[in-house]
Amino acid sequence: MRDPTVSSYYSPVKSTITTERMGAEANGSSSSLNFLIYGRTGWIGGILGKLCEAQGISYTYGSGRLEDRRSLVADLDSVKPSHVFNAAGVTGRPNVDWCESHKVETIRTNVVGTLTLADVCRERGLVLINYATGCIFEYDSGHPLGSGLGFKEEDTPNFTGSFYSKTKAMVEELLKNYENVCTLRVRMPISSDLSNPRNFITKITRHNEILEMYREFVDPSFTWKNFTLEEQAKVIVAPRSNNELDATKLKTEFPEMLSIKEALVKFVFEPNKKTEIKG
Repeated sequence: MRDPTVSSYYSPVKSTITTERMGAEANGSSSSLNFLIYGRTGWIGGILGKLCEAQGISYTYGSGRLEDRRSLVADLDSVKPSHVFNAAGVTGRPNVDWCESHKVETIRTNVVGTLTLADVCRERGLVLINYATGCIFEYDSGHPLGSGLGFKEEDTPNFTGSFYSKTKAMVEELLKNYENVCTLRVRMPISSDLSNPRNFITKITRHNEILEMYREFVDPSFTWKNFTLEEQAKVIVAPRSNNELDATKLKTEFPEMLSIKEALVKFVFEPNKKTEIKG
């Protein structure tokens, strides 16, 4: 189930439910699939619903709260899904700095809620596809900036600068014990919809290569000014994660997957390219 207009760095976390099995199930008859999706109001959760509609897959958005076991059980009893997707979680508004002053709320959803959903699904023998984050790593001596060496699923999270990242790293470690969970780490969600405030392209302010591509394909008059990490630190509460994730496993499963740069050009910048009006 793939949307060509969405590109992300993913690092699928190891599960005894192999990618071959997952792929075989996903490529089966759409009539046999019935998805239960959590995260309706989120960007990724919303896209999952649109993908299901486009491919004729039956789906329902869960109404239960992740931390409320009884409500999750009620959802499973009602929907009787073939697969469960979790795209719900607390990231904070307007950004992850919110989590620094709302730690209990962040734990309740990102740790307790995710674990509860995984546990309920395991009891029912259901696969849970869990959308997580790549913001649990930062460049280090083994993964220098610009080296092309990305973090893999067996690497230990090394970024704890924000409370949000702490909770995500914590729950990943615990989820390793659930053989029914397949975790997909999303690093930078990108879409062709440049008006969406969650789109990385609309938020980015310091990666010159992408900004130059934006100027080339979308807006020739676009300008920007870089700022240092020291300057950034003055306007945020918690440090931010900077890293690259290894996508070898995903590329092996889906060899047609484009590189992030190729995907940006084909599915984001080319469709939004402004045509010159000749007089």
